Order: sequence, then C-alpha cells, then structure tokens
Amino acid sequence: MKLWLLRHGEAEARASSDELRELTMAGRAEVLRSALQLQGAQLQLILASPYVRAQQTAALVQQQLGWPGEVRSASWATPDGEPERALDELERLGVEELLLVTHNPFVAELAGWLLHGHRQAPVAMGTASLLCLEAPLSLAGGFELVSHFHG
Repeated sequence: MKLWLLRHGEAEARASSDELRELTMAGRAEVLRSALQLQGAQLQLILASPYVRAQQTAALVQQQLGWPGEVRSASWATPDGEPERALDELERLGVEELLLVTHNPFVAELAGWLLHGHRQAPVAMGTASLLCLEAPLSLAGGFELVSHFHG
C-alpha cells in the first residue's frame, strides 16, 4: 500500500465551530504547492475529513491534479481520530494507493504509529505537509517513509 497523508492548509483562526473553519488564501496556496508533489501518483482514492478545511484541501488537490474521481468523506479522520481505527478503515478499502487529507494531532500520530508501531514518536506535520508512506502489508510499524514535503 502507498499512503499519502496530507494535513489541510492554513485555516482561519475562528469560525462558529472548529468543523466550519475555512482555508485562508495562504492556506490555499500552500495546498497547491503540496499538490504538485502528487503529480504522477497513481491515486485510486482521495479520502478527507468531513471538516470544511479538509474538504477544501481535498477539492484543491483534485482540481490541481485533474483527478476524475470523487472525494470521499472519512468520518474517522478528524483531529481526535484513532490511528488503529484508521488502519482498519484503510485496509477495508482494498486500494493500493490513496490520499488521506486530515488534521493534527491525528495525522502526526497516525504517521508515527504506521512508521514505528507506537504513538510516542509522532511525525511533525505543519499545514499542507505531505507524507508518502509505503508498506507491503498494512501493519503498524510496517510502513517506510518515502517522502516528506512541507507545503
């Protein structure tokens, strides 16, 4: 499995709820820079947190790549998501290469868990940071870091 992890771009500081925070203009620009790193990727699926800023990030990537598929919402990919559940959900999809657009601290913990098999070493993920992880079998601690781009 090749898993691309993308943290959403910079979002506005305030909104009526955390779920409704939108990307700033700077956030949109950094997402587009990160999306360039996905050129040539053989994505079969784009998943995104249901939060507005993650959905906007996924839509920008989709547009930038000219990706014809539909972005699917992943209710488990929120800031307080559980890495163990995420791996189960990703495995159930049965795809070889996908992009997951989500949030900190979840994305940092998920990356650390996939790379090291525990949560004690989260991977630093600034806004619009993009990781590429790969594993022959989807096991915690079984993934290798292929690339890390800071948008």
